[in-house]
Amino acid sequence: MGLQSSDEGIRVEDIKLAISGHVKEDYRFNPKCPLPETDPNYRGSSTFDDKVHILVFVICATSVSLIDDATWRKMNDIRAAGRDKQIPQIAILTKIDEACPEVQKDIKNAYRSKHLKKLMETVNVNLGLPLNCIFLVKNYHKEIETDDGVDSLILSILKKIIDYGEDYLNDQNNRDLSPM
Repeated sequence: MGLQSSDEGIRVEDIKLAISGHVKEDYRFNPKCPLPETDPNYRGSSTFDDKVHILVFVICATSVSLIDDATWRKMNDIRAAGRDKQIPQIAILTKIDEACPEVQKDIKNAYRSKHLKKLMETVNVNLGLPLNCIFLVKNYHKEIETDDGVDSLILSILKKIIDYGEDYLNDQNNRDLSPM
């Protein structure tokens, strides 16, 4: 379940609650109704550890051109909630091999592909994320063996996520330590 233009999918308000640490772990989002404060899965007072430290938008590369304005607005609403809390944000475009035959032949063409660059620019324009915060990844789905090129893309993204999250934690600690 993800974001959708209609009332289906995860509700934006529930995602904002999760960003703020008000949603307990293992909660199953309900597209029919928002998480009420009376629900046992609602955390009234959240700690810093309960809150989101990096916001990652995962978008299927084959679907970028199909995303409608209502869904982009929902993503921007979530992005604004993260921005207001100074949470770092990235986007990952998945299934790049399905979106681009060049990449299907050779994963090393991922960041050379004009088609994938256009998809990244679409995300950049519609979501407002800088291009250097939009990453490409090929999903493993039918392979029996791992591939160093695919692994390299995945690991570099994971490293960026960790680095951005760590920077956020350090910034928060510095804010807490700085005199007013």
